[in-house]
Amino acid sequence: MEFQHELIIPNEGLPFKLFLFEGRNGNYVREKHWHTSIEIFTVMEGSLSFYIDEVEYPLKAGEFLIINSNEVHSIQAPFRNETIVLQIPLKQFEDYFTAQRFIRFRRADAGRNEYGYGHERNHSGNIRLNFGTIGQTEAADPSETDRKMVSLIQELYRVYMSRETGYEFRTRAVFYEILYLMVSTYRETQVEESELKTSRRLDALSKITTYMREHYTEELKLSEMANLFGYSDAYLSRMFKKYAKINFKTYLQEIRMSYAYRELMNTEKTVSQIALDNGFASSRAFSREFQKKYNRLPSEVRQKFNTTPKE
Repeated sequence: MEFQHELIIPNEGLPFKLFLFEGRNGNYVREKHWHTSIEIFTVMEGSLSFYIDEVEYPLKAGEFLIINSNEVHSIQAPFRNETIVLQIPLKQFEDYFTAQRFIRFRRADAGRNEYGYGHERNHSGNIRLNFGTIGQTEAADPSETDRKMVSLIQELYRVYMSRETGYEFRTRAVFYEILYLMVSTYRETQVEESELKTSRRLDALSKITTYMREHYTEELKLSEMANLFGYSDAYLSRMFKKYAKINFKTYLQEIRMSYAYRELMNTEKTVSQIALDNGFASSRAFSREFQKKYNRLPSEVRQKFNTTPKE
């Protein structure tokens, strides 16, 4: 899957962006990407899975996940679902940044150990215990706090979509309740230096990955990208491997594969046409890489899901 930077533009007149997840019809794969804004996915019906640092975070109805700023993630939604997405520009949290101008939130309660504490895995692969809530003098029940967050996001979406008289005021009121819960309960007060460095490097890579996504059907070379953005070939190669955790060639291949997969599932194009339209040298090359990634041929996947093309 590709690693790409995503630009988040708030809804007009509001300090956030709110919408239903585009993969709600299923048969959906979103390539690896990142964005500066904080993102919260809240599942109302069905299920989907997130992958962060190669760790799977499955979500089902009534659960949510906070995606931190510049956190590389991908999404798989093989089945129908109804998921609310709330994207919050980082500037909303400026007053709560660390001394390094950074902020990070823990994920929703990921289960309990024998002592009743929540736990989750951090970027270095360690298990981190969540002793109640962070930033409060009294430890609240994490699962109750999570339910409150889900309820608030549901209410935010309901009010926003209703467009009833005064909805602008109520929408902002609910939104600020969500922000309060995030900074008082989910905010982490200690951030590793390695996370700060990774975030800054991903900021630098964002312009390059945006360009690659816009030109993925063309023949793109590492040397050309390095020259275009003022890096040496070796330095740009190291940036991809160290911070995006993938090499340049594979990254480009994953962009093409992601778009080709969507066309395979949602159009009547032939496999050959999909291959050529998405930058593959031939249908044979596409089928070979597709099988390597998904352990089956493109034709087998299309037949299994009995794809109904979109109009």
